[in-house]
Formats: sequence, structure tokens, C-alpha cells
Amino acid sequence: MQVVEPQVRKPRMQVRGIVWVAVLVLVGLLIVFNSFATVQYGNVGLYKTFGKLNDNALSPGIHLKIPFVQTIIQVNVQVTKAETDTSASSKDLQPVSTHVAVNYSVDKSSVYKLMNNIGGSFDNVIVNPAIQEIVKEVTARYPAEDLIAKRDIVAGEVRDALTQRLAKYDLVVNDINIVNFKFSDAFDQSIEAKQVAQQQALKAENDLKRVQIEAQQKVAQAQADAESLKLKKQEVTPELIQLKQIEVQEQAVEKWDGKLPSVTGGATPFIDLNGLNAGSSRAASGGGTENNAAGGANDSVSADDEAAAQK
Repeated sequence: MQVVEPQVRKPRMQVRGIVWVAVLVLVGLLIVFNSFATVQYGNVGLYKTFGKLNDNALSPGIHLKIPFVQTIIQVNVQVTKAETDTSASSKDLQPVSTHVAVNYSVDKSSVYKLMNNIGGSFDNVIVNPAIQEIVKEVTARYPAEDLIAKRDIVAGEVRDALTQRLAKYDLVVNDINIVNFKFSDAFDQSIEAKQVAQQQALKAENDLKRVQIEAQQKVAQAQADAESLKLKKQEVTPELIQLKQIEVQEQAVEKWDGKLPSVTGGATPFIDLNGLNAGSSRAASGGGTENNAAGGANDSVSADDEAAAQK
């Protein structure tokens, strides 16, 4: 029995030593890994020691800290968007629902003050309530129709007021956009009816202008025709009329083939009536002589026949 006891205790002591070494290594690793912290890009870090913030702002990168005593909280300083739906009334008491998007960021030099006074939920505590209050205030200054027509002016007033309000909490307003104005169905129908009436009035006005222009053109054309006719009348003289008659006669003579038409109707070529009358008289006198000669011949023939019958 005295020989076996020492052999059993040796392995136990070795196992305990290995366990303690492993524990010490693990503790050392934990201490090493908890001695460093990384601040991500777009963020600013703040030391927190037993719940107390340190005003030393940490830039992005790796930083040392006291293991198990200090922690590093990170605050996003990039541009952040806050979207809010706000219900309000316009100046003419029309219900308006406004969807607003605000781009804002945290002032890097005032991260400690913001986190120490407000905390990490500053968007719900400060930003959203400020947006709703200011949008309601600005909306109440304008009639419903002006909210649509003057959207840029309304957005500018909201931006200025919100910038002044959030500056108290070291928040920077980068931009603001009024995404949508939503009105009641009755108001939308009235706006649509008004636009239709305006379009119809504009069309009627354009038609009236067109008719007036066409009437003016007709008057101008009539005046031009009358002036032209007046000038033509002033140019007409007896000599010009005689010259035109001579030209017409010459054209008729050039076109006449020397034959009289068997059937007359419509326009006839120019004929010298004096010459035609003289020719007719000569033909009549010649025809009478021929008739007398024919009558004498007939009388001679009748006498000869009678003498022959008597024989």
C-alpha cells in the first residue's frame, strides 16, 4: 500500500496543472480581445466607463479600452432619413395629410452633448415630433389649393423652421421633401371640376380668338379686293375700251374660217353687218333679173305649144 499511493497522486497533479494553464490562457485571451474595440466608418465613438460617458470622441478605427470596465458606444453621423405622416388642416379648414421626408445628420463635434442629454433614440424623441409640429404650423398658413401650387415655398418654410428647431439639439437638417399632399375625396373632385372648367374656358377663348382672326382676315381680303377694283376702275378709259374691242375683233377674225355656221347659238364670230347687207342687196337684185328671164322663157315655150296644137 505504501508503494501505490504516490503513483496515483502524480497524474492528478498533472491534470490540475493543465486545467489551470488552460484557464489562464482563456482569461488572457478574453482580456486581450476586450482590450480593443473598433469604431465603424460613418460613426463616432464615445467611451462609457461604468455608465458614465467620456467626452472624448473617437474617430473610425481600432481603439484601446479597459477590459470589462469600459465600452465604446457608436453614434451614426451620416445623413439619415426620417419619414413622417402628418395630419393637419389648411387655412380654409380642408383636412390635409402630408408625407414628409427629412434628411438630417448629427454634428460630429456635439455627439457627446447629444448622447448625454438625449440618448440614442433622439430620432423618436426630437426629430419626428418637431417635423409634425412644424408641418402643421406651416400648413395652417395656406389654403388647400396654394399648398399644391406653392409646394416649393411651403417646403422652404418647413425646412427653415425645422433647421432652427433642431439646431438646439446639435442636429443638422440637410434637406426636406414634401412627398405628397393628400386631401379629402370631395376636395379632389372639386379641384378636378375646376380644372375641367378652366380647360373649357381656355378652349372657348381660343376659339373666339380664332374666329376673330378669321373675320379680320376676311375684312382685310375684302378691303384689298375693293381697293384693287377701285384702282382698276380708275385705269379704265374710253381709249382703253376701244383698244380692247379692237383686240377682240382681231382675235375673232383670226379664228374665223370664212364659213357661216348653219346653226347659230351661243357666241358667233364677228361679222361686218354693213358688208353683209350690201351683199344681200346685190344678191336680191340679181335674183330678180334671173326670175324675169325665166318667166320670159316660159312664156315663149307656152306660145310654141299652143301653135303646134292648132296645126
